[in-house]
Amino acid sequence: MATTNQQKISDVRLAVLIDADNVPPHNVRGMMEEIARYGTPTIKRIYGDFTKPNLAQWKNQLLDYAISPIQQFSYTTGRNATDSAMIIDAMDILYADKIDGFVLVSSDSDFTKLATRLRESGKIVYGFGEMKTPNAFIAACDRFIYLEIIDQHGEEDIEVEKEVRQTGRLTGTVRHDADKKDSGRKLTDRKTAERDQKKPDKIIQKIDKKLIQLISSSIRDVEDENGWAFLAEVGNLIVKKQPSFDSRNYGYDKLTTLIQSIGRYDVEMRDTGNPNVKLVYIKIKSGK
Repeated sequence: MATTNQQKISDVRLAVLIDADNVPPHNVRGMMEEIARYGTPTIKRIYGDFTKPNLAQWKNQLLDYAISPIQQFSYTTGRNATDSAMIIDAMDILYADKIDGFVLVSSDSDFTKLATRLRESGKIVYGFGEMKTPNAFIAACDRFIYLEIIDQHGEEDIEVEKEVRQTGRLTGTVRHDADKKDSGRKLTDRKTAERDQKKPDKIIQKIDKKLIQLISSSIRDVEDENGWAFLAEVGNLIVKKQPSFDSRNYGYDKLTTLIQSIGRYDVEMRDTGNPNVKLVYIKIKSGK
């Protein structure tokens, strides 16, 4: 079941299943915050042989985020022990029919068939994994998010928190006693706004001809008689065509800034009657 506009994000119940053998334990906080954008994780489980020293770092993260560890011993040397346990649990959860979607956290293509089966049953499937994840698993998900972009923003947030905690201020800002109650929030908001205006240092994908063709074809699919297309509709269509698409992959926090950076599209902000809300429309420039 895909998330609809009528269904609030907080009402979407998600089962988060993590393959500890095939994803690093970096920035679990960032990953959980990203998952919260798509729904409420009512089930959180992680699978692995936690007697192995390489999974020791996961142990420190489990209590902080109420993730239930599922111990699976490696009976055969060199073989991943978690796949079957994770697949069996996923099917049990599916048939219980108490959740709306799944989050599969793995860089392993062995879960491709599982993702396909869950989608065939009407459940939305989000995938999380590293850049090395095979395309087959990525394509089997409704949407796929690379862990590298989450790690990048997690590092920035940690730096902001340290600066506020240690000095009570961020570079270029002054903390007044009268603003102590919400100064931390204001400082963080300002830092976030600054980050939205610039390209992050780390770019995991380059803007190429393939991306431009994807954007242009999606605009043509939904444009009106004057060539204008609603940006949100274009973005949704792009993700359906390419589940791993994310403007952050290319160094931009927003799809609007990514579109503007390419220089091949006109961007128009339209009033809605609400001064705080504007609708963004885009159009392919003449001759492009």
